[in-house]
Amino acid sequence: MRKRIAILGSTGSIGTQTLEVISQNPEHFEVEALTANNNIGLLIEQAKQFRPNVVVISNSCHYDQLKDALKDEPVKVYAGREALQQVVQMSTIDVVVTAMVGYSGLIPTCNAIKAGKHIALANKETMVVAGEIINRLAIENRVNIYPVDSEHSAIFQCLVGEFNNEIEKIYLTASGGPFRGYTIEQLAQVTRADALKHPNWDMGPKITIDSATLMNKGFEVIEAKWLFGLKPEQIDVIVHPQSIIHSIVQFCDGSMKAQMGLPDMKLPIQYALNFPERLSSAFPRFSFLDYPKLTFEQPNTKNFRNLALAFEALNQGGNMPCILNAANEVVVQAFLTEKISFLQMPEIIEQAMEKASFTKNPNLEDYVQTDKEVRIITSSIVKNWLIHKN
Repeated sequence: MRKRIAILGSTGSIGTQTLEVISQNPEHFEVEALTANNNIGLLIEQAKQFRPNVVVISNSCHYDQLKDALKDEPVKVYAGREALQQVVQMSTIDVVVTAMVGYSGLIPTCNAIKAGKHIALANKETMVVAGEIINRLAIENRVNIYPVDSEHSAIFQCLVGEFNNEIEKIYLTASGGPFRGYTIEQLAQVTRADALKHPNWDMGPKITIDSATLMNKGFEVIEAKWLFGLKPEQIDVIVHPQSIIHSIVQFCDGSMKAQMGLPDMKLPIQYALNFPERLSSAFPRFSFLDYPKLTFEQPNTKNFRNLALAFEALNQGGNMPCILNAANEVVVQAFLTEKISFLQMPEIIEQAMEKASFTKNPNLEDYVQTDKEVRIITSSIVKNWLIHKN
């Protein structure tokens, strides 16, 4: 029987690559629901090609256009955030791919878990913001969470068959981004166009900027804590520019297991969708002769402050990772619209972390309120930067 897949954020980088995997394996998967925020043109194309049961456009302004474009298709059309949060509860869905970007994925993911849907998790911010709540819901509803991020998929793959063996440490690898080795003076000159050129991975603009600042790696550290039940001191980050080793697990006896492969997100997506079985694929194969030298180095947390801020948020706990995420979403958007510089992003995030209200044991409503508060605080800091700039 084919697995019926819902994709939250089908028009983004992970969403489109998930549809590629599905199209290459029609005997194993079918599309049950697609959702998008604003990319109406691509959503229409996807709906006509894959003919899901339901499509949802989060921005209600596009509803009439979407409805009209699909009037001759056997597809139900809905719009609005409430519809987005409800579609994951459909009884005909087996797996929900959470490919939305940022905090917006939290509530739909919670609803999907409550409805008993297994999760292919690509939205790391969900675990960053509310990892403890997500884990509790997954246990209560007997839901499996399969990581899609290449690094967490690598850890997950290394742990298969190792359930009873103690993890001593994990190493999350990082490419170092496009500015690896840059001095502070060089980083001060970085432009939006520079930051959107990732050396190894094909990602959306927000995640590409997060990768350039190493915030993406910081989020992955926090996510790893919740996915694998680790303490902060059990998680390390190592820069590996070739992006061939995706992550490493070190066990209590000192032995290490690494998952390797060419940088291609379709592989971890396919692994998550069909776990525990691997499917044959035509993905390009790695050759050691093409990579005679694999190198490793420590990340520079002095020049790339975001990684250090993520560890600080993780160690402080409570709602601090939520504060970190909300502030980051605001500053990344400000950088993408060329309101602030590359180096101003971590400075503003740190100020927001100092000003926001801290809650030691937050519930879901606390996280919602924290997100709102921090966006206001951070936007105000950005506005003040602009006033002084002009």
